[in-house]
Order: sequence, then C-alpha cells, then structure tokens
Amino acid sequence: MPAPLSIVIPTLNAAPLLAASTASLMEGVEMGLVRELVLSDGGSTDETAKAAKELGAVWVSGPASRGGQLARGAKAASAPWLLFLHADTWLAPGWAEVALTHMNASPDMAATFRLAFRSEAGAARRVAAWANWRTRMLGLPYGDQGLLISHELYDQVGGHPDQPLMEDVALAKALKGRLAVLPVEARTSAIRYETEGWIKRGGRNLFTLLRYRMGADPAQLAKRYHSSN
Repeated sequence: MPAPLSIVIPTLNAAPLLAASTASLMEGVEMGLVRELVLSDGGSTDETAKAAKELGAVWVSGPASRGGQLARGAKAASAPWLLFLHADTWLAPGWAEVALTHMNASPDMAATFRLAFRSEAGAARRVAAWANWRTRMLGLPYGDQGLLISHELYDQVGGHPDQPLMEDVALAKALKGRLAVLPVEARTSAIRYETEGWIKRGGRNLFTLLRYRMGADPAQLAKRYHSSN
C-alpha cells in the first residue's frame, strides 16, 4: 500500500529553515508513513526552490497568502492524509507512530500537536501553556502546532480559506470540535518572541485573534501584523 501521508509546508524565503525542519520528518519516511513532501511557495527570492529540488519535494507556487498556499499544497498532495506544518517547526521524536495511531483509530478527526518553543526561557513555557490550554478548551490551535487531517475531511469542511492570516483559526472553527491533541510536541522557533518580547508578542497575537473573531478583515489584520514584525 502506498504511504498514506503528504506533508505540506508553505514557504516564503524559507531556504535556511528547511534542512532542520525536514530532518525531524525523516522518521516518518523511514517507517513508510510519508509519501511526499509538498512545498507551496509564495514567491521566494532565495534558494527555497533549490532546497525543494534537493529534498525531492513536490513544488507548487503562487501568490503569497498563507491560506492560499496551504490550499494549493493540499490540492497538489496525492496521499489520503495531510500534515500541514510551518517551515520553522520541528516535530519531536515519536511523532510518526503517534500520527499513525491517530490515522488508524480516528479517521473522522483532525489532530494537532502540543506547542513548545525552542527556548529555555520561563516565558516560553508560559506562552506555550496558554496556547495548549486554548487548543484543548477552545479547539483553536495555531498553524505552528501542525495539523493532521484526512484529505476527505479537509475537503468536506472547505479547506483553508485563501486569506493571509488566521487561516488556521478559520479551519479549526470549521472543524467544529473534530480536533484531537496528540501527546507529542511541535517545537517552533522563538525568534520573533525573543526579538519583540514575550509579553508584547503574546499580547499582540491575542489581540489579533480577538479582532478576527469579532469580524475584522484578515487582509487588514495581516497588513498591521506584518508591518510591526
């Protein structure tokens, strides 16, 4: 039987990140879980395309928009299951076995991973704890926690909307509670938090989420969000 999982990563000038993030995926390749890596690019001007070729990845390109890139990547994916990841996220050892168990036991449920930051700061643990609480209690993970979902369920709920921000929240809302939390960490970069400050960055993320839930235009939120990065 062909490997059941396509991994989809949206990229934009992500060449320096891909070696480390894809290294964490190799256990899935070695156990026959991963069929392909799909890189959905938004117009990179660095060596992302070269890195994709070296990795043997399926390459998809189009306008830069996180939601649009994810949707194009899903469309190009050939496996019955999808795993969406960010380019700066590393999955902890053991993820492949846990993912396979979920795929076999709960095909009608999507799943995400527990968030952790690659930082020793106490603030990193507190911010991750809040994010994990939000995921468990409200069913609202962010994209840096990854998303494991069958292609059938993904299409059924409409997939990622073509919007530049909060596409992960929109999809989580469409899942209406059909979301499990896997007992494995998705270890994401802490660079933006360390640069901006943990409290300031965390507060801005929360404010952006609240504005989105109140009906703010994702394009305007993205413009403001990225202008302050």
